[in-house]
Amino acid sequence: MNITYSLEDLAQTAQKLIDNASNKTLLFNAEMGVGKTTLIKEICKQLGVTDIISSPTYSLVNEYKGETDLIYHFDFYRIQHEEEAYDIGFEEYLDTDAWIFIEWPEKIANLLPENSVKIKIELLDDGKRVLTLG
Repeated sequence: MNITYSLEDLAQTAQKLIDNASNKTLLFNAEMGVGKTTLIKEICKQLGVTDIISSPTYSLVNEYKGETDLIYHFDFYRIQHEEEAYDIGFEEYLDTDAWIFIEWPEKIANLLPENSVKIKIELLDDGKRVLTLG
């Protein structure tokens, strides 16, 4: 499934993503600055999060309470080795029924569940983005 969207379409895009995800572990692949965190913030908002949502670049994980679910937002950009994910108990997060959003999943490729939903975001020349859900 491909979705072309602009920032004005972010709410509808986030809802489509929620509605079409085959499970709650979402892997966000995109270059720096393309809008992974921006999309994740909107998904959290759609799931009922009322807290301030920010990137967990330094903390590695942020936890939010949605309307009905917990949400864990990971950003593995700064890690050097997969063992760092083990150090924060990453595999324990996977054993929950929470939504799990992972930025820079390639940094922990060997730790990811096979049934994770892969999301690729590409920036187009006109400023729109193409989201590929696979």
